[in-house]
Amino acid sequence: MGEVKRVKLRNKDKYMVAVHGDITEENVDAIVNAANSYLKHGGGVAGAIVRRGGKIIQEESDKIGYVPVGKAAITTGGKLKARYVIHAVGPRWGEGDEDNKLRSAVRSALELATQYKLKKISLPAISTGIFGFPKDRGAKIIFETVRNYLENEETCLEEVRFCNIDQETSRLFEKLLEEYEKR
Repeated sequence: MGEVKRVKLRNKDKYMVAVHGDITEENVDAIVNAANSYLKHGGGVAGAIVRRGGKIIQEESDKIGYVPVGKAAITTGGKLKARYVIHAVGPRWGEGDEDNKLRSAVRSALELATQYKLKKISLPAISTGIFGFPKDRGAKIIFETVRNYLENEETCLEEVRFCNIDQETSRLFEKLLEEYEKR
């Protein structure tokens, strides 16, 4: 558990990091939650975040209400080490246009982090759990979206961590970082 691979972006003072671990333990400005549109945080990553961070996260989510697929919203982090939770709503596999919806969800999370002037965030492989998005395909889309954003957008983000509890997904991000380094 812990950091698996850390890579500095070319010509930028920014980092991408693959982490095998529990996102609720991440010591960052914000963690990203793989949320559903109604921000009901019952299972998976979302359930773990509310259990660890406290009911304030669900209460603030209830005030926000509905978030469309491909978008994100932000709440406080409650008792988490992270000050904020960014709730990114990824697609369910089979609903159509999943790749673009996943790109949009990740980009929306990055834009919120920039808007809130955050330096360090941690995100899981959105949609690749109970939403059924193929893990390898999802990891590649998430990685490429983060890389493109960090390379091409004006942002105060200095580090984006790909944090996953399962070894398989952590290895996918580790491999993507290794491939990036070789280019």
